[in-house]
Amino acid sequence: MKAPAVVRRLFDWKIRGIRWIEIIGVVCVGAMLCSVYLVKAGAQREATRIAELEAEIAQDRQRVRLLRAEAARLESPARLDALSKSLGLAPIDADQRVEETELDEVEPAPVPVPVVAPAEGAASATAPVEEAAQ
Repeated sequence: MKAPAVVRRLFDWKIRGIRWIEIIGVVCVGAMLCSVYLVKAGAQREATRIAELEAEIAQDRQRVRLLRAEAARLESPARLDALSKSLGLAPIDADQRVEETELDEVEPAPVPVPVVAPAEGAASATAPVEEAAQ
């Protein structure tokens, strides 16, 4: 047998009336269709994930803008000046000085008193005070 005759015989070989090359072709087309479907479904999942991430990034950017605005409001000089005046604070004078020998006469800052939340029972009210003393 010559090579073309062998190839021709393979192409003409039939299984139940259908040539085997046609069966292989149909199987290949089916495999390609399945693979295209799987790739398309995977791409759709990735596109959905990207859209979710972009939405999350947009929300984070909005939060950052709000936090920057809040920080600017809290750091505003007018607000800080009003708070300092309400607490009785004032700027230090440029000529306000104390010599080393006068340090004993300067009044020390008061020690802050811890604030204890009101308790429901008398026994529980003494426990935080005892813990604070220790």
